[in-house]
Amino acid sequence: MDFKTFRPRRRLLLAVGVAAGLVAAPLSAPLAATAATSLDGVWQMDGYGTTLAISDGKASLYSTTSISCTPAAEYVQDGARFTAEEQQAFTFRVRRDRAVMQVEGNVGDKHLRRLAKLPQLCTVPGATGPLAVFDQFWTTYAENYPFFQAKGIDWSAVRATYRPRVTPGMSDDALFGLLTSMIKPLGDAHTALRTPDERRFTGSRPGTVLPSEELEAMVRPYVEQTALKGIPFTTYANDRIGYADLPGGIGYLRVIAFLGFGNIPDYRAERDTLNRALDQILSKQRTTGSGKLRGLILDLRLNGGGSDQLGLDLASRLTNRPYFAYYKRARNDPSDPAAFTTPQPLFVQPTERTKYTGPIAVLTGGSQMSAGETFTQALMNRTPKPVRIGENTQGVFSDVLVRKLPNGWDFIVPNEEFRTLSWKSYDGPGIPPDVRTPVFTPAEFAAKKDTAFSTALNLLR
Repeated sequence: MDFKTFRPRRRLLLAVGVAAGLVAAPLSAPLAATAATSLDGVWQMDGYGTTLAISDGKASLYSTTSISCTPAAEYVQDGARFTAEEQQAFTFRVRRDRAVMQVEGNVGDKHLRRLAKLPQLCTVPGATGPLAVFDQFWTTYAENYPFFQAKGIDWSAVRATYRPRVTPGMSDDALFGLLTSMIKPLGDAHTALRTPDERRFTGSRPGTVLPSEELEAMVRPYVEQTALKGIPFTTYANDRIGYADLPGGIGYLRVIAFLGFGNIPDYRAERDTLNRALDQILSKQRTTGSGKLRGLILDLRLNGGGSDQLGLDLASRLTNRPYFAYYKRARNDPSDPAAFTTPQPLFVQPTERTKYTGPIAVLTGGSQMSAGETFTQALMNRTPKPVRIGENTQGVFSDVLVRKLPNGWDFIVPNEEFRTLSWKSYDGPGIPPDVRTPVFTPAEFAAKKDTAFSTALNLLR
């Protein structure tokens, strides 16, 4: 489920309500393992508020909090993979009472422990009504959101303020307004609420503009006319990727998303499409010999995110040596905001395909988010180190948990941190540029200037 059609969010496969009609069948009896390596059983994920029940080649997912358990989706085993419509596939490895799940398109692994049986809350009907909606919404954020302290938000005080305002007969409009008022102060573009009739709210860092189809319709002609000045600009992968050869042996690579490269929402298909595009862009002529590029401008100023792994896949085409990208961890104790899963170090591994390994200037801005930011973070330890030019990125890195409320509304909440080698987090303020310039401002549009682009071009010449 994409809250913005242009902004394809990373689908953590544990999402709720991604595809209409996928309802997990309740399972009340214990699912005992018949062998130490049996997948069958009930599994509780470390972090992520998710329980998984596997039986006879089917996997039923439940979204859980301390007060609720909501059927999420059903997957069918297909060889070594579990698949479901409009969800990324996953693999599942078991060793006795522990298991590891790897979601295609996500970076890192999910770790699980075996339970004796399905939690009691998953076997009985859940509470309904406006108060149940409020409590499940508030509790999901309380148990998963990692950034309350960093953003100066007392979430218990939020509950004390808003819960008394919830009444049994309150209108949908009033309830929607109340819930959005709770999360708006977070200023977080990975927080959102949507109703079946397409009423929606998405947070954002103040002073920024979120990526959208409308913004892209304005920015792309501006870039082609103002920066490229008529130089041929070829697009690939459903127009998500574009490239132009600039005078002086400089390449210009624009990437507006890390998902939606093809018509099949499957990581492996997306990766193949990405590689086919990069094989043409980073051709032997441009990466070896006398025609080798002297520099590359990588424009991410408008990037709606997508798959972190696709970001690492692109990074693998920009290095000839492996290097550290970032640490990733998730909240892991509903009652302790300071408790996280063990940090997983992720690395950029050079590909065997053609690569560009020279100087890079990365154009950044507030309309760049999610996987567009983790990709930028993954480049920070590259050699030679890219120069970032423009403005701070949006400041949202985590995958999102997609959850469904008792009244059928969907909402999302982030639950992860992405940390640098020195243990810094850019969630909130975003990644700052090395060289600060205006990005897509009214003054730039009026003057028909692209200062970030021209600065990058001058630095690479």
